Amino acid sequence: MEVRFFGVRGSIAVSGSRIGGNTACVEVTSQGHRLILDAGTGIRTLSEIMMREGPPQKATMFFSHLHWDHVQGFPFFTPAYLGSTELMMYGPGANGDQALQSVLAKQMEPPNFPVPLSVLRSKMAFGSAMHGQPIEVGPFKVTPIDVPHPQGCLAYRVEADGHTFVYATDVELSRDGLTADVGRLMEGADALCLDAQYTPDEYSGKVGIPKKGWGHSTMVDAAQVATAVEARRLLLFHHDPAHNDDLVENMAEEARNHFFATEPAREGKRLVLGRTASE
Repeated sequence: MEVRFFGVRGSIAVSGSRIGGNTACVEVTSQGHRLILDAGTGIRTLSEIMMREGPPQKATMFFSHLHWDHVQGFPFFTPAYLGSTELMMYGPGANGDQALQSVLAKQMEPPNFPVPLSVLRSKMAFGSAMHGQPIEVGPFKVTPIDVPHPQGCLAYRVEADGHTFVYATDVELSRDGLTADVGRLMEGADALCLDAQYTPDEYSGKVGIPKKGWGHSTMVDAAQVATAVEARRLLLFHHDPAHNDDLVENMAEEARNHFFATEPAREGKRLVLGRTASE
C-alpha cells in the first residue's frame, strides 16, 4: 500500500511553501486500485499524473466532509471530464451521496464556475460513507470514523496488504477527549495522518483569537493521541495557511517531545507502508 500527499494545507491554499500550499488531497494505491481522499486544490496535480498515465482511469473517492477546502479542486480534476473515466464517490453521512453530488454541482454553477457539473462525461456514481461501516474496494477495507468537527466529519481507516493508514483531517481531538470507539478505529496505524493546525497558544487564545470549537487540533494533542492509539508514525496535517514552513517544522519538533516518530505531511511525500522506502 502506497500513500502519496498532494495537498496538506488547511482552509485556503497558499503559495511559496516547500512543505506544500495546496488544500487536502491524499492518494492511496494498492494492486492497481486507487483511492483519493478529499478533493482540495491538490487534486489538480494528481490529475496531471493520471492524465499522463492515459485512459481509461478508475478511482474511488472518499470525502471527509464538504467544507470548501476539501471539494474546491474537483472542477480542475481533468479525468472527470473524460467518458473513459469511472469514479465511485462517497460523501459523509446517511445522505452523503445526495449531499456530495449537490455540493459539487453547486460550486460549478454560475457565478462560481464557467462549466457545470453536467458537462463532465465520466461515469460518476455516488454513495454514503457511514461511521463504523466498512467499504470494500479491491484490496482495501475502508472504515469511516465519526470525528468532532463543526457540521461533522469522517476520518478513514484504510487497510490493505497487512498495513493500516488512518486519514483524520479536520478533527478537534485530544487524548482526554478520545472516545473508546474512535481510539479503537485508529489503533495500531502504521501511519496516522492527523489534523494539527494550531499551536497550543493559538488554540487557547494566548496568541490571536481563541480557536476552541473551530474543529482542529494542536500538534501536541495530535502527538498525545498518536501515543494513546499506539500508532507507528504520525504525520501532522491541515497546516494553517498563516504558518510558514519554519513554524510548521518547529511545531513538528515540539510534537516529537510527545511522540518521537512525528513529521509534517509534505506535498509529494510518498509512503510505502511496510517498508522504510519513502520520498
